[in-house]
Amino acid sequence: MNKYDLVIVGGGTAGCACAYIAGKLGLKVLLVEKNSFLGGSITSSLVVPAMKTSDNSINNDFFNKLYEELVNINGAITYIDGNKGWFNPELTKIVLDKMLCDVNVEILFESTIEKVEENLLSYIVTICSNNLCVDNDNLLIHIETKYLVDATGDAKICEILNCKFLEKKLQPTNLRFIMSGINVKDFSDWIMDLDKDRNVTTSCDIEGNIYLSTAYTWDSNVNWALKPLFKRAIEDGVITEKDSNYFQIFSVAGTTDSIAFNCPRLINNPQNPYIEGRASIFRLSNFCKKYLKGFENSYISSIANTLGIRVSNRVKGKYVYTAEDLKSGKKFKNPVVVSNYPIDVHSSKKDDSTLEKVYQEYQLPIESLIVKDNLFVIGRCISADFEAQAALRIIPSCFSMGEGLAKYLSKIIGNSMNVL
Repeated sequence: MNKYDLVIVGGGTAGCACAYIAGKLGLKVLLVEKNSFLGGSITSSLVVPAMKTSDNSINNDFFNKLYEELVNINGAITYIDGNKGWFNPELTKIVLDKMLCDVNVEILFESTIEKVEENLLSYIVTICSNNLCVDNDNLLIHIETKYLVDATGDAKICEILNCKFLEKKLQPTNLRFIMSGINVKDFSDWIMDLDKDRNVTTSCDIEGNIYLSTAYTWDSNVNWALKPLFKRAIEDGVITEKDSNYFQIFSVAGTTDSIAFNCPRLINNPQNPYIEGRASIFRLSNFCKKYLKGFENSYISSIANTLGIRVSNRVKGKYVYTAEDLKSGKKFKNPVVVSNYPIDVHSSKKDDSTLEKVYQEYQLPIESLIVKDNLFVIGRCISADFEAQAALRIIPSCFSMGEGLAKYLSKIIGNSMNVL
């Protein structure tokens, strides 16, 4: 039976950051991922770009290294607001493979956890792996680890171990997509002339390529420049009113003709979100081709493999981080995240979503990642109340959680070895 210092289940944003830093610090690490590639929300759900957070953020060695490696292969840019999180999803898959292999992290793709047994000082984990012909026992692998990290996003390992959970509250999901074949210059010139609000619509030239962003929602709190076009499209039967509830687009790093869509937002808990989502994507693509200049010859080039999930299960850990902690800027002895990203709660109802600004930086303590002495949770399922989680779920904060936990565990393991 193979033994590890650390097993991380989930190769998404938090899991990759944790595995990379732990491997770099010399720990023996196994990363178990259900998909055939790493990156989670970035690569599988097409969540790009990563949202910008505080300039005083901590535990961002992984983020900086990922950015550096992507820039080397034309897969990332720094936007005009200073955000380095504009990643190319497909190239991110390649770079993450390289980064984790460089620090000797072992990776099991297409693998799931079948069973977890608690020993006094370790866990015995049974893994079902579809991409390894290991034996005739249903492709089962048995490993032992001192420390176990749940980075699944939905707290699947904590469920297996019957951990305590916080009250379940949800936000709408989305199913993102990318369109290509766009004349980005024509669209940029047109949208920048149509919308003078630079808090909504921006564009810039980076090394000869145009990058841009714009948005619209069905809420009435902003005088959206695109509102007349959405109204006309609904009247023309091109889209439905539900399709218009949320619309946000960004250029894709390293491309000249592609734009990523942070929509459709799937409201009212559809019975089959993938079917409803793809149907909405088709209608929205026709809307773009008919009403947006530069999209005349465009086409859908990619649809996310998985939903963009903002919140699901939240584990009750050693410390439950609250919105009051966040808003007051409470300080902690061992913070793993420093951020100022707002409390971002999406709603299925018109004029009901909130984006509450935070007027000082806040800290997330390591104790919100600790479930038991040798069991930890990182990513969107951390020990935090609903509002606090709505601010902490963004990609840079998940990177920081993973990195901060890896550094914490490295010290613990190093100290225990010194005692021995």
